[in-house]
Amino acid sequence: MSLGTALNRFFKHDAAGGIVLMGAAALAFIVANSSLSGGYHSALNTYLAVTLDGEGLQKPLILWINDGLMAIFFFLIGLELKREMLEGKLKNPRDVLLPGAAAVGGMIAPALIFLLFNWGNAETIHGWAIPAATDIAFAVGVLALLGTRAPAALKIFLLTLAILDDLGAIIIIALFYTAELKIDYLWLSLIPLAGLWWCHYKKIHRIAPIILLGVVLWFLVLKSGVHATLAGVITAFFVPLKDRFGKSPLHALEHALSPYVFFLIVPIFAFSNAGVVLSGLGLEDLVSALPLGIALGLYIGKMIGVFGVTWLLVKLGTATLPSGVTWQHIFGVACLAGIGFTMSLFIGGLSFGEGALMNEVRVGVLGGSLLSAVTGYLVLYTAGSKVAKPVAAE
Repeated sequence: MSLGTALNRFFKHDAAGGIVLMGAAALAFIVANSSLSGGYHSALNTYLAVTLDGEGLQKPLILWINDGLMAIFFFLIGLELKREMLEGKLKNPRDVLLPGAAAVGGMIAPALIFLLFNWGNAETIHGWAIPAATDIAFAVGVLALLGTRAPAALKIFLLTLAILDDLGAIIIIALFYTAELKIDYLWLSLIPLAGLWWCHYKKIHRIAPIILLGVVLWFLVLKSGVHATLAGVITAFFVPLKDRFGKSPLHALEHALSPYVFFLIVPIFAFSNAGVVLSGLGLEDLVSALPLGIALGLYIGKMIGVFGVTWLLVKLGTATLPSGVTWQHIFGVACLAGIGFTMSLFIGGLSFGEGALMNEVRVGVLGGSLLSAVTGYLVLYTAGSKVAKPVAAE
C-alpha cells in the first residue's frame, strides 16, 4: 500500500479528527515545556492589525485564532445543526427527546459541580460553563476506535447529544460571555443580515455572496461586543438547503469545509490553546478549586448528568433506549461526553483570557477529558462483547 493510499484511508476514518486533535494538543504541551516555550508564547501574543485609515482590528495572534478561525468552526457547526434539523437526527422530536434531555443534564450537572468548588470565589466563579461542553471530534473519535463493538444506534445517540450540547454552548456564549455592548454596531449588523435573508429567500446557488456577507457580519458582531463566533452560526443558518436548481449549497459547503476544519483549524486551535506550562506549577495548583472543579465537572458531572437523566426518562416511561443499546453503553457514552477539550478550552479563554488562571483551566480540561476518554473507552470495550437487548420503558 502506498503512502498516499494509507493517508487517504486514515483521513476518511471516523477517528482521524480525534487523533489529529490529540497530536496537536500533545505537541503544544511539549513545545510549551521546552526551550521553544518563549518563541511559542511570543508568537501567540504577536499583534496583527488590519486597518483602514486607522479603523479596523488589532489583536494578538491567539485572538485571531480564537475569534476568527473558530468562527469558521462554529459556521460548520451551524451548517450541521441546520441539516440535522431539516432532514436528519433533529427532525423528529421523538428521536431528539432522550439525547436532548441527556445533553441538558450533561450541561447542568458539570456546572453545579464546578460551582460547588468555586462558590464564593469571585475570581473563578464565572468559569462555570467550562466543563459543560462536549468535544464532538474527540468523543466520536474514541467511539470510532471501538469499531463494530459499539452499536450503530449508540453513535447516533452520541452525535445527537453532542450536537445539542454544542447548541447549548452557543446559547451560553451568547447570553453569558458577551462583553459591553456597542449598539451602533449591532444596528449596522442588520444590513448583512438582510442580505443573507435575501440570499436564502431567493435560494441562490452561489456561495461567495453568503460568505462575503458573513465576513461583514462577523466584523460588525465582533466590534459590537457580542462574541464573533456567533456570526458563524447565524451565517450558516442562511445557507439554503436547496437552491432554485434543486442542488444543495448547504451539503456542498459542509462537505468541502469539514476536512479543513477538523484537520487544520481545530488542530491549530488546540496547538495554540493546550500548552500547559508545568514550570512553577505545584501540587497545590493541581488540586485548587479551578482545575479540580473543571476536571471533576467533566469527569463526574457528565456521568451523572447524561446517565442520570437518561435512566430517569426510561424508568418514567417517557422514552426507550435505542435498539441494541444497553445501560453499560449509555454509561460509556456518558463518560465520553466528559471529553470537553475544544469547546471547554474555548469557553475558558472567554472566561479568563491568558495568564495563570488559563493555565489552570488547561490542566483541568486536559485532565478531565483524558480521564473521561480512557474510562469511556474501557466501559464501551467491555460492553461491546455482550449481546445487547432493547430496553423498553417500564
